[in-house]
Amino acid sequence: MITRFASPRFLALAGTVVLWASAFPAIRVGVDGLGLAALSFLRLAIAAVALVAVAPFARVRLPKRSDLPLIALCGLTGMTAYQILLNWGEIHVEAGTASLLIAAAPVFSILLGSAFLAEPLTRDIVIGSAIALVGTAVVTLADGVSGFTAASLVVLAAAVVQGIYHCATKPLLRRYTGLEVATYAMVAGTVFALPLTPAAVRAMPQAPADALLSAAFLGLLPSALGFVIWGYAVARLPLAVSTAALYLVPPVALAVSFVWLGEVPHLVELLGGGVVVAGVTLINRRRHRPVPPQSLRYDLAPQPASRRLDRR
Repeated sequence: MITRFASPRFLALAGTVVLWASAFPAIRVGVDGLGLAALSFLRLAIAAVALVAVAPFARVRLPKRSDLPLIALCGLTGMTAYQILLNWGEIHVEAGTASLLIAAAPVFSILLGSAFLAEPLTRDIVIGSAIALVGTAVVTLADGVSGFTAASLVVLAAAVVQGIYHCATKPLLRRYTGLEVATYAMVAGTVFALPLTPAAVRAMPQAPADALLSAAFLGLLPSALGFVIWGYAVARLPLAVSTAALYLVPPVALAVSFVWLGEVPHLVELLGGGVVVAGVTLINRRRHRPVPPQSLRYDLAPQPASRRLDRR
């Protein structure tokens, strides 16, 4: 059993969880030292360069011209808007709290898929979505003194645009691998973020070393390497196993935030986060289908339910 979990596929899966979870505290460090605009641009640009460098070795193809508008939508929502909103929200929202709110992104993916892609809505999906949304409300209320805080709503907006991204990638994933779609979207997102370049140029000379290291870490590891090793793991593990592992991202993010930043989550936030995960788990119940290994090559799924939508 120990040998099994020490295998490259399980190590890749565990690495993905840790990398994506550690992104939340790294954002807090980066945004404090670089500012919202600079961190958003640097993370996207570094990740785009890294993924383009990997592309020839991963046999990433060029996209068809007819798919460019949809790729642009994916880049604008899932990369540019998501990074800006999440970074903005984490100026005031603790990293662990942000991870709990972002965990609701699959709910928005499911609802948008039903509205625009004719995805079926089962009883489990409806009930699970309602439960998860209640959980996000609990987390958001817990973060405020007397109600919803603007910063929490900004993070929740990041979850919404991530849901739009998941929904928009579905048609593309019928023709491209997950790594290809991630690369296209990352490059497009960087293009949309180019107006933020002057802010990055101004901020970098004055930024502390830990902020610069956080930006490099976010671009190279969670945003670039995370996609690559996730694809490696998913191609070699049952879908149910890889999906279930993603439920560990919020608790790992809470643990990393505690060790790195000394953040201690409120009990109500933990309860709300548990409700979110329970709702998303219900959404995914009995929805795992066997998928040919080739179709999973370098596939990616930042949130569990989107895996269902796109394939994920």
